[in-house]
Amino acid sequence: MIVIVDYGIGNLRSVEKALQQVGGDVRLTADPAALAAAQGLVVPGVGAFGACARGLRRGGFEAPLLAAARSGKPLLGICVGMQLLFEESEEMGRHAGLGLLPGRVLHFPTGMMDARGQRLKTPQIGWNQLRHDGSDPLLAGVPSGSFAYFVHSYYCAPADAAHVAAWTDYGIDYPSVVRRGNLWGVQFHPEKSQAVGMQILRNFVAIAAGRRAG
Repeated sequence: MIVIVDYGIGNLRSVEKALQQVGGDVRLTADPAALAAAQGLVVPGVGAFGACARGLRRGGFEAPLLAAARSGKPLLGICVGMQLLFEESEEMGRHAGLGLLPGRVLHFPTGMMDARGQRLKTPQIGWNQLRHDGSDPLLAGVPSGSFAYFVHSYYCAPADAAHVAAWTDYGIDYPSVVRRGNLWGVQFHPEKSQAVGMQILRNFVAIAAGRRAG
């Protein structure tokens, strides 16, 4: 069973439907106790980091998520859900994350340019490429250079580059997929990324079920 953590933010139903579409046995829950029975956990996130972090803590999810992650249970953070895996964010002040991955969440630099010298807008909204070496099971069947759908103004800066599973170029190279053991995060929205996103969610369902992704 895949449990989606409902801590009062939006976009949960589209994630739920996408996971069901790829064969997941999915439960959306606002009950922290339900996390103990999950084979895999999904933490979505939209909006501001601080509000999402407060929602997690108010809902009583912080301790169960930390316990589940440390027990080896597969966990996937999506968009701000990925950012919450890190130690802190500078979005509208300093806000503490879950601290499961060392590093910070930073705003895109001002004055970024693309390869043609055109100024890039913040937030990044739209399709961009994932660059990876094909070794991570979450990206099985997703060729390097595939496009995913992004909406964000902040990016993750891991303290250890070994935790980066895929990179994306938007004025700077930044991590679009991170992984540390049983923890994964994707900065894009797989539920909005058509075939590429569905393959990634299919892989996560397989990982959570103890099957080989692909």
